[in-house]
Amino acid sequence: MTQDLFRQDAYQTECIAKVTAITPQGIVLDRTVFYPLGGGQAGDSGWLALADGRQIDIIDTRKGKAADGSFTKEIAHQPKQDVLEQLLNQDYAQTTQLAVGDTVTARIDWSRRHRMMRFHTCSHLLCQIVPQLVNGCSITPDYARLDFNMTDALDKEALSAAIAQLVAAAHPVAVGTITDEELDANPAWVKSMSVQPPRGSGQIRTIRIGVDTLIDLQPCGGTHVANTAEIGHVVVTKIEKKSASTRRVVLGFAA
Repeated sequence: MTQDLFRQDAYQTECIAKVTAITPQGIVLDRTVFYPLGGGQAGDSGWLALADGRQIDIIDTRKGKAADGSFTKEIAHQPKQDVLEQLLNQDYAQTTQLAVGDTVTARIDWSRRHRMMRFHTCSHLLCQIVPQLVNGCSITPDYARLDFNMTDALDKEALSAAIAQLVAAAHPVAVGTITDEELDANPAWVKSMSVQPPRGSGQIRTIRIGVDTLIDLQPCGGTHVANTAEIGHVVVTKIEKKSASTRRVVLGFAA
Protein backbone atom coordinates (compact mmCIF):
# COMPACT_ATOMS: atom_id res chain seq x y z
CA MET A 1 0.00 0.00 0.00
CA THR A 2 1.01 3.65 -0.40
CA GLN A 3 1.20 5.81 2.72
CA ASP A 4 -1.02 8.84 1.97
CA LEU A 5 0.84 11.73 3.61
CA PHE A 6 -1.58 14.31 2.18
CA ARG A 7 -4.34 13.13 4.52
CA GLN A 8 -2.33 14.15 7.59
CA ASP A 9 -0.80 17.34 6.15
CA ALA A 10 -2.21 18.90 3.00
CA TYR A 11 0.56 21.52 3.08
CA GLN A 12 3.42 19.02 2.68
CA THR A 13 4.64 19.60 -0.87
CA GLU A 14 7.30 16.91 -1.22
CA CYS A 15 8.64 13.70 0.29
CA ILE A 16 11.35 11.12 -0.20
CA ALA A 17 9.85 7.85 -1.42
CA LYS A 18 10.80 4.46 -2.85
CA VAL A 19 9.45 3.04 -6.09
CA THR A 20 7.53 -0.15 -5.27
CA ALA A 21 6.08 -0.91 -8.72
CA ILE A 22 5.85 0.36 -12.29
CA THR A 23 2.52 -0.68 -13.77
CA PRO A 24 0.35 0.27 -16.78
CA GLN A 25 -1.44 2.62 -14.35
CA GLY A 26 1.72 4.49 -13.41
CA ILE A 27 4.59 4.64 -10.92
CA VAL A 28 3.70 3.34 -7.45
CA LEU A 29 5.56 4.69 -4.40
CA ASP A 30 5.66 3.51 -0.81
CA ARG A 31 4.58 7.00 0.36
CA THR A 32 3.38 10.12 -1.38
CA VAL A 33 2.15 13.70 -1.07
CA PHE A 34 0.18 13.32 -4.34
CA TYR A 35 -3.61 13.23 -3.96
CA PRO A 36 -5.30 10.71 -6.31
CA LEU A 37 -8.51 11.49 -8.17
CA GLY A 38 -11.44 10.81 -5.86
CA GLY A 39 -14.38 12.33 -4.03
CA GLY A 40 -14.84 14.81 -6.86
CA GLN A 41 -11.34 16.27 -6.47
CA ALA A 42 -8.90 16.05 -9.37
CA GLY A 43 -5.63 14.17 -8.96
CA ASP A 44 -2.39 16.06 -8.35
CA SER A 45 0.30 16.72 -10.92
CA GLY A 46 3.96 17.47 -10.29
CA TRP A 47 7.34 15.78 -10.60
CA LEU A 48 9.41 12.83 -9.46
CA ALA A 49 13.02 13.97 -9.03
CA LEU A 50 15.56 11.18 -9.57
CA ALA A 51 18.85 10.73 -7.71
CA ASP A 52 20.92 12.00 -10.67
CA GLY A 53 18.96 15.26 -10.95
CA ARG A 54 16.65 14.27 -13.81
CA GLN A 55 12.90 14.44 -13.25
CA ILE A 56 9.80 12.76 -14.56
CA ASP A 57 6.73 14.92 -15.10
CA ILE A 58 3.60 13.52 -13.44
CA ILE A 59 0.44 14.62 -15.23
CA ASP A 60 -2.17 12.88 -13.06
CA THR A 61 -2.54 10.70 -9.96
CA ARG A 62 -4.99 7.82 -9.62
CA LYS A 63 -5.88 5.10 -7.14
CA GLY A 64 -4.52 1.68 -8.06
CA LYS A 65 -6.89 -0.90 -9.48
CA ALA A 66 -6.96 -4.65 -9.07
CA ALA A 67 -7.68 -7.07 -11.92
CA ASP A 68 -11.38 -7.10 -11.00
CA GLY A 69 -11.57 -3.31 -11.26
CA SER A 70 -11.74 -2.65 -7.53
CA PHE A 71 -9.52 0.03 -6.01
CA THR A 72 -6.40 -0.97 -4.11
CA LYS A 73 -4.46 0.93 -1.44
CA GLU A 74 -1.73 1.80 -3.92
CA ILE A 75 -1.46 5.22 -5.56
CA ALA A 76 -0.26 5.42 -9.16
CA HIS A 77 1.62 8.50 -10.40
CA GLN A 78 1.00 8.84 -14.12
CA PRO A 79 3.70 10.21 -16.44
CA LYS A 80 3.05 10.93 -20.10
CA GLN A 81 2.08 7.78 -21.98
CA ASP A 82 5.28 7.52 -24.02
CA VAL A 83 7.39 7.84 -20.86
CA LEU A 84 5.31 5.18 -19.10
CA GLU A 85 5.71 2.82 -22.04
CA GLN A 86 9.49 3.30 -21.85
CA LEU A 87 9.50 2.64 -18.12
CA LEU A 88 7.48 -0.54 -18.57
CA ASN A 89 10.30 -1.89 -20.72
CA GLN A 90 12.39 -3.67 -18.08
CA ASP A 91 15.78 -3.25 -19.74
CA TYR A 92 15.23 0.44 -20.41
CA ALA A 93 14.01 1.11 -16.89
CA GLN A 94 16.90 -0.70 -15.26
CA THR A 95 19.62 0.93 -17.33
CA THR A 96 18.62 4.50 -18.10
CA GLN A 97 15.54 5.65 -16.22
CA LEU A 98 13.78 4.27 -13.18
CA ALA A 99 13.48 0.89 -11.51
CA VAL A 100 11.67 -0.68 -8.59
CA GLY A 101 13.64 0.05 -5.43
CA ASP A 102 14.93 3.45 -6.59
CA THR A 103 14.54 6.45 -4.30
CA VAL A 104 12.89 9.61 -5.66
CA THR A 105 11.66 12.95 -4.38
CA ALA A 106 7.93 13.29 -5.04
CA ARG A 107 7.03 16.96 -5.45
CA ILE A 108 3.53 18.28 -6.21
CA ASP A 109 2.59 21.33 -8.27
CA TRP A 110 1.79 23.36 -5.16
CA SER A 111 0.11 26.30 -6.90
CA ARG A 112 -2.33 23.93 -8.61
CA ARG A 113 -2.99 21.93 -5.43
CA HIS A 114 -3.56 25.06 -3.33
CA ARG A 115 -6.21 26.32 -5.73
CA MET A 116 -8.05 23.01 -5.32
CA MET A 117 -7.70 23.19 -1.53
CA ARG A 118 -9.31 26.64 -1.58
CA PHE A 119 -12.14 25.50 -3.85
CA HIS A 120 -12.75 22.30 -1.88
CA THR A 121 -13.07 24.14 1.43
CA CYS A 122 -15.33 26.71 -0.21
CA SER A 123 -17.57 23.91 -1.48
CA HIS A 124 -18.08 22.84 2.14
CA LEU A 125 -19.16 26.39 2.98
CA LEU A 126 -21.60 26.24 0.10
CA CYS A 127 -23.08 23.04 1.54
CA GLN A 128 -23.88 25.01 4.68
CA ILE A 129 -25.33 27.97 2.76
CA VAL A 130 -27.46 25.69 0.56
CA PRO A 131 -28.69 22.97 2.98
CA GLN A 132 -29.61 20.43 0.33
CA LEU A 133 -28.09 17.09 -0.62
CA VAL A 134 -25.38 17.10 -3.29
CA ASN A 135 -25.73 14.65 -6.18
CA GLY A 136 -22.50 15.51 -7.98
CA CYS A 137 -19.40 17.64 -7.59
CA SER A 138 -16.11 18.46 -9.26
CA ILE A 139 -13.08 20.20 -7.72
CA THR A 140 -10.50 21.38 -10.27
CA PRO A 141 -7.72 24.00 -10.19
CA ASP A 142 -9.84 26.41 -12.26
CA TYR A 143 -13.37 25.97 -10.92
CA ALA A 144 -15.56 23.90 -8.66
CA ARG A 145 -19.14 22.83 -9.15
CA LEU A 146 -21.78 21.30 -6.93
CA ASP A 147 -25.06 19.84 -8.11
CA PHE A 148 -27.76 20.27 -5.48
CA ASN A 149 -30.84 18.05 -5.34
CA MET A 150 -33.44 20.80 -5.26
CA THR A 151 -36.08 22.61 -7.29
CA ASP A 152 -35.98 26.11 -5.79
CA ALA A 153 -34.17 28.90 -7.61
CA LEU A 154 -30.84 30.18 -6.30
CA ASP A 155 -29.45 33.71 -6.43
CA LYS A 156 -25.85 34.09 -7.59
CA GLU A 157 -25.15 37.39 -5.82
CA ALA A 158 -26.71 36.23 -2.55
CA LEU A 159 -24.63 33.05 -2.53
CA SER A 160 -21.43 34.97 -3.29
CA ALA A 161 -22.16 37.39 -0.46
CA ALA A 162 -22.78 34.53 1.98
CA ILE A 163 -19.50 32.87 0.96
CA ALA A 164 -17.61 36.15 1.40
CA GLN A 165 -19.00 36.54 4.92
CA LEU A 166 -17.85 33.06 5.99
CA VAL A 167 -14.45 33.57 4.38
CA ALA A 168 -13.94 36.91 6.13
CA ALA A 169 -14.89 35.37 9.49
CA ALA A 170 -11.65 33.32 9.34
CA HIS A 171 -13.09 30.09 10.71
CA PRO A 172 -10.50 27.38 11.49
CA VAL A 173 -10.66 24.20 9.43
CA ALA A 174 -9.65 20.97 11.18
CA VAL A 175 -9.22 17.33 10.19
CA GLY A 176 -10.82 14.84 12.59
CA THR A 177 -12.32 11.37 12.76
CA ILE A 178 -15.60 9.81 13.77
CA THR A 179 -16.62 6.19 14.19
CA ASP A 180 -19.04 4.29 11.99
CA GLU A 181 -21.48 4.32 14.90
CA GLU A 182 -21.24 8.11 15.27
CA LEU A 183 -21.99 8.53 11.58
CA ASP A 184 -24.94 6.14 11.82
CA ALA A 185 -26.31 8.28 14.66
CA ASN A 186 -25.84 11.47 12.60
CA PRO A 187 -26.73 10.64 8.97
CA ALA A 188 -27.17 14.36 8.15
CA TRP A 189 -23.37 14.71 8.30
CA VAL A 190 -23.24 13.01 4.89
CA LYS A 191 -24.05 15.72 2.33
CA SER A 192 -23.42 13.66 -0.82
CA MET A 193 -25.95 11.38 -2.49
CA SER A 194 -23.38 9.91 -4.90
CA VAL A 195 -20.26 9.39 -2.75
CA GLN A 196 -20.46 7.59 0.56
CA PRO A 197 -17.60 7.67 3.10
CA PRO A 198 -15.52 4.47 3.30
CA ARG A 199 -16.38 2.20 6.20
CA GLY A 200 -14.76 -0.79 7.80
CA SER A 201 -11.58 0.70 9.27
CA GLY A 202 -13.36 1.91 12.42
CA GLN A 203 -12.50 5.56 11.75
CA ILE A 204 -13.95 7.93 9.17
CA ARG A 205 -12.03 11.11 8.29
CA THR A 206 -13.95 14.37 8.71
CA ILE A 207 -13.49 18.05 7.95
CA ARG A 208 -14.81 20.47 10.55
CA ILE A 209 -15.16 24.20 9.86
CA GLY A 210 -15.50 26.37 12.94
CA VAL A 211 -14.56 25.75 16.56
CA ASP A 212 -16.67 27.83 18.94
CA THR A 213 -19.36 28.04 16.26
CA LEU A 214 -19.80 24.95 14.09
CA ILE A 215 -20.16 25.98 10.46
CA ASP A 216 -19.89 22.59 8.78
CA LEU A 217 -18.92 19.02 9.64
CA GLN A 218 -18.89 16.21 7.12
CA PRO A 219 -16.90 13.11 6.13
CA CYS A 220 -14.30 13.99 3.50
CA GLY A 221 -11.01 12.58 2.28
CA GLY A 222 -9.93 15.62 0.26
CA THR A 223 -7.36 18.35 0.85
CA HIS A 224 -8.35 21.62 2.51
CA VAL A 225 -6.95 24.95 3.68
CA ALA A 226 -6.46 25.51 7.43
CA ASN A 227 -8.68 28.59 7.70
CA THR A 228 -11.57 29.95 5.63
CA ALA A 229 -9.72 33.26 5.23
CA GLU A 230 -7.24 31.42 3.01
CA ILE A 231 -9.99 30.72 0.47
CA GLY A 232 -9.77 34.30 -0.72
CA HIS A 233 -12.16 35.90 -3.19
CA VAL A 234 -14.20 32.99 -4.57
CA VAL A 235 -17.58 33.79 -6.10
CA VAL A 236 -20.47 31.99 -7.75
CA THR A 237 -19.90 32.40 -11.48
CA LYS A 238 -22.90 30.46 -12.77
CA ILE A 239 -26.12 28.76 -11.66
CA GLU A 240 -27.70 26.24 -14.01
CA LYS A 241 -30.86 24.18 -14.00
CA LYS A 242 -29.46 20.78 -14.98
CA SER A 243 -32.75 18.91 -14.53
CA ALA A 244 -36.13 19.32 -12.90
CA SER A 245 -34.56 18.42 -9.55
CA THR A 246 -30.95 19.59 -9.92
CA ARG A 247 -29.42 23.05 -9.59
CA ARG A 248 -25.73 23.36 -10.49
CA VAL A 249 -23.63 26.01 -8.73
CA VAL A 250 -20.23 26.84 -10.26
CA LEU A 251 -17.50 28.55 -8.21
CA GLY A 252 -14.58 30.52 -9.60
CA PHE A 253 -11.91 32.95 -8.53
CA ALA A 254 -12.96 36.58 -8.83
CA ALA A 255 -11.10 38.58 -11.46
